[in-house]
Amino acid sequence: MIPVAIALGSNLGDREQHLRDGTAALTPFVHHLRVSTFHDTVPVGVSGPQPMYLNAAVVGETTLAAHELLDILLDIETSLGRVRPFANAPRTLDLDLILYDAAIESSARLTLPHPRFRERRFVLAPLAEIAPDWRDPVTGKSVEELLRALGE
Repeated sequence: MIPVAIALGSNLGDREQHLRDGTAALTPFVHHLRVSTFHDTVPVGVSGPQPMYLNAAVVGETTLAAHELLDILLDIETSLGRVRPFANAPRTLDLDLILYDAAIESSARLTLPHPRFRERRFVLAPLAEIAPDWRDPVTGKSVEELLRALGE
């Protein structure tokens, strides 16, 4: 079993239900799932005004290869109504593979760890609730240390 961390976000429709549905859809593929609380956050890195986000993180274990898990995440997003009319568009559900054990990978389809997770409080705060000691394989810092480094 391979430990994984996934970030969830929604800013369209019933945001809480979208996160719950996304979490439920993960259970056949990610075992021993632990879910953070949900966090209301302002949109970051988007163009134009957008509704507030609701964010969470889950950790668990999978037997899937990273690319297989990525395909599952994209399928879940689509099945729950996500459309991609433009980059960083509002979304019913966003699922990002943040950490895949201690894997470091960079390809056209997948970068591990997620390339911007270290600078995103909306990822680190929920992840720190459920996996504060998980170490970023690139920096060697724990999730909790990365969150503290962002300051208030």
